[in-house]
Amino acid sequence: MTDGVLAVSVANLEFRNPIVLAAGTAGYGVELEGVVDLDALGGFVTKAVSAEPRLGAAAPRVAEFEGGMINAVGLANPGLAEVARTHVPWLANHHRGTRRFANVVGFTEDEFATVIRGLEDSVAKNPGALDGYELNVSCPNVRQGGAEFGSDPASLRAVVGLARAETKRPLFVKLAPTLPDIAAAAKAAVDAGADGITVVNTVPGLVVDLERRRPVLGFGSGGVSGAAILPVGVLATWRVSRAVRVPVIGLGGVASGADALQYIVAGANLVGVGTAALRDPRAPARIVKEMRAWCERHSVRSLGSLRGSLEWPT
Repeated sequence: MTDGVLAVSVANLEFRNPIVLAAGTAGYGVELEGVVDLDALGGFVTKAVSAEPRLGAAAPRVAEFEGGMINAVGLANPGLAEVARTHVPWLANHHRGTRRFANVVGFTEDEFATVIRGLEDSVAKNPGALDGYELNVSCPNVRQGGAEFGSDPASLRAVVGLARAETKRPLFVKLAPTLPDIAAAAKAAVDAGADGITVVNTVPGLVVDLERRRPVLGFGSGGVSGAAILPVGVLATWRVSRAVRVPVIGLGGVASGADALQYIVAGANLVGVGTAALRDPRAPARIVKEMRAWCERHSVRSLGSLRGSLEWPT
């Protein structure tokens, strides 16, 4: 069922509305049963899936501060085999009207493709489980000294190209806000076969426990999310949407309908919600209602009339 004014079509997929839960905040769907109304949302992106299980970073992994949240989970996940065995079948039988993308991570160029190949095999046995994939290219390339895949155009093209060969489903590439030229990275990903771009990932940061004079996180530094990075995500969305002609998922700091609409005006097709949903599981559905109410007050009949309508100062 679509959502009237909020319904959107992205990468040949129909979304009832543009609000999607960001990777890492939705688990694999089953974790949110009875907590978040997934049927009120456009979609969600699963927790990361890697080729092998990952224990992740040392605790504590998450901490709040006045401007948002900082985390260093370390991409902890049960690995491809377990996700394919337990989570893909569940997805095939629940919330079929809500779009599902799997977040894929790798530590070599070919690991992304390995994960997608395995998930595709599982989806073939469980039709409808997944609608597409999101490649987290903020991972370190262990064969190239630990540099992020997204920061090296050749590695980025290789990751996307190898992944593209494994699936016909939409591929979105998630880029970090620290890239020196995020628009150029988006172009490289699209040239290699990406169907869309997700911006932005968390911003690197450090929060200090003054009493102990140590980082609040067990890993030390972490990724900053929440209200503090809203302007970062909106700017990245504007830059990327002007550089490439593919759909953009904008996220970072969204906690209200007005926040989400900023992303739409900046050029986003879909809007991710992360930290706000962790703080209040009712937030995503509330954001949808606030977007709809704003559109009604302003006689907006389609989000298409708002998308990319930002007027830049001259």
